[in-house]
Amino acid sequence: MNTEPKVKVGIMDGQTEVIGHLEGNFRVNASGLVSGRFSARREGQMIILADEADHEVIRSTPIRLTAQKDSTFELSNVIIGNRFHWERKEDQVYRGDLILQLGEDRTICAINEILLEDYLKSVISSEMSAEAPIEFLKAHAILSRSWFLAGLDRRKGEKTSARKLIQKDGEVIRWYDREDHDLFDVCSDDHCQRYHGITKVISQRAEEAIRKTNGTVMTYRNEICDARYSKACGGITENFETAWNDKRIPYLRSTSDASTSHHPIGTEEEATAWILSKPDAYCNTKDAHLLERILPEVDRETKDFFRWEVECSRKELEEILQKQTDFDFGELTEIVPISRGPSGRISRLRIVGSKKSMVVGKELEIRRCLSDTHLYSSAFIVRLEADRVVFHGAGWGHGVGLCQIGAAVMATQGFSAEEILKHYFRGVEIRKIY
Repeated sequence: MNTEPKVKVGIMDGQTEVIGHLEGNFRVNASGLVSGRFSARREGQMIILADEADHEVIRSTPIRLTAQKDSTFELSNVIIGNRFHWERKEDQVYRGDLILQLGEDRTICAINEILLEDYLKSVISSEMSAEAPIEFLKAHAILSRSWFLAGLDRRKGEKTSARKLIQKDGEVIRWYDREDHDLFDVCSDDHCQRYHGITKVISQRAEEAIRKTNGTVMTYRNEICDARYSKACGGITENFETAWNDKRIPYLRSTSDASTSHHPIGTEEEATAWILSKPDAYCNTKDAHLLERILPEVDRETKDFFRWEVECSRKELEEILQKQTDFDFGELTEIVPISRGPSGRISRLRIVGSKKSMVVGKELEIRRCLSDTHLYSSAFIVRLEADRVVFHGAGWGHGVGLCQIGAAVMATQGFSAEEILKHYFRGVEIRKIY
């Protein structure tokens, strides 16, 4: 790769109407200029773009609004944290071009096309605080760039579904990846990488991190790494196959999030002891000042992430299970882990009720089945009592690859970006490719 690519980011999908504001001039489908408030709605096989007086500007599909010098656009009611415990809507501002396109279901998709390095400035400022240590931001820039480019290479090959499903009698194993985006390269939410436009303040430190790592990626055996990351591993990172398909990826293997080695989880007794302990780990921090420096505002609302507890009544959990799976389990009698990864995250879980018994997996599907949103991770033990259920858990997210809070703490302790990356991704090389 010799030149910087552009990124198509899906900001809003499945919309009946898109409302926003064009700050500065935008060229419409390579013809006239438009600015100010706008709305877009579907009519038949076309999208109608209207100005603030609701006068039709153009009727077409797709509609491309090409930004002129220094122009930006705002979209209203953008969902962030989709289906997570902190989900909300925000008005967000973006640089680059806006593409409005009809999807297969004839709803409108709003896409932002932007240069990769500009995209990454927002990613590292949205995923973590832009005031985080510079070596951490540099490490995140390299891994986020690697993740995107590895996916771009894969999209050039054979098309595969992102929602993998293995279903047989009494067992549903499902995992989610990113190849399901037909109209754009990546989405803007945690399903891919957080991209909140320029609404979040992009600091000089974030600009510096992108500039100093421009075009730099991680490689393994001369291939760009499909670098994964989550918020907090809980003390041990996870193997790739616990969260996704049964494929061994050498640089996405479990490692201790500490200066000393922790023994990988192998039995239920070890899982219980691990989850109920608070071992030494980079991501084991309650330093409020440090967390304020490294976490964006939405993440600071989550107070307990290294070890956590969730409690509900049995009846509540029975209702959640029926809602999330469309199965009536009846009275819940057992929740039994069948297989765990080395971090303690469950990849196959048996749920037993008076009417139905079923095995579910993998990591994310388990978290969704047992919560209205998501449990923080699938590294948990569960206690069923007469009228209530208590989950004790470890970590926040799938745990594969880089632990964001752990890596940020490493940076505060003086580790360089390269040292951080090579701690979490064993055997990789750091290379500049454009």
